[in-house]
Amino acid sequence: MQIGPDVLFSVAGFPVTNTVVTTIITDIIIIAAAIAISRVAALKPGSFQNAVEAVVDYFRDITQEVAGSRAQFIYQWVVAFFLFIVVSNLIAQFPGFESIRFITPNSGEHGVPLFRAATSDLNLTLALAVISVITTQLLGIKHTGIRAYIGRFISFRMFPIFLFVGFLEFVNEITKIVSFSFRLFGNIFAGEQVLGTMYGMFPVLLPLPFITLEIIVALIQALVFAMLTMAFMHIMTDKSH
Repeated sequence: MQIGPDVLFSVAGFPVTNTVVTTIITDIIIIAAAIAISRVAALKPGSFQNAVEAVVDYFRDITQEVAGSRAQFIYQWVVAFFLFIVVSNLIAQFPGFESIRFITPNSGEHGVPLFRAATSDLNLTLALAVISVITTQLLGIKHTGIRAYIGRFISFRMFPIFLFVGFLEFVNEITKIVSFSFRLFGNIFAGEQVLGTMYGMFPVLLPLPFITLEIIVALIQALVFAMLTMAFMHIMTDKSH
């Protein structure tokens, strides 16, 4: 498997890749689940509603413990990131997910995979990282004020040590984008490489332990991204001294 996604076709000059197709499928699944929950929500919930409420309650409770009163505007971002990443990761674990081929002018007679895990595309993980970091900065400005926000990076006392600390804070915010995007991309892409090798060697039983491992990795990576976002939003919306 190549690092970059395969281009299937173009729409108005915009290349549609197999990871874009998977992203659309992920969005459809999440939207359909949200609509289904809104229609069947009841005081005596069924198993599906219980599962969804358990996820939402877990993130709301843990965000409440960490961020206190600021949890109401933080946890919705945390849940959104977790749900998108975990659904995207899990649907890629279905056996034969990448076996469906799509013939393109440059793909040859065997074609290219129609589907590929969306989070194995660095473009998507980088976009998620940028959204997380920029949203964190905007929330920091909104809830601490522009002066307090700038004060994290530029000391109004102009002492050399504070200027240096402010510079480190600025670099730290930039490196979050790199760490967020490459951590998620690296884990999912490496997992796909391993599974592809196992399917090629013995496709019946050998891949099963690795599929189980990848499901665990899919859950952990979604949880790590969501929890780090929560922690950074808590830090940036808390007035520092």
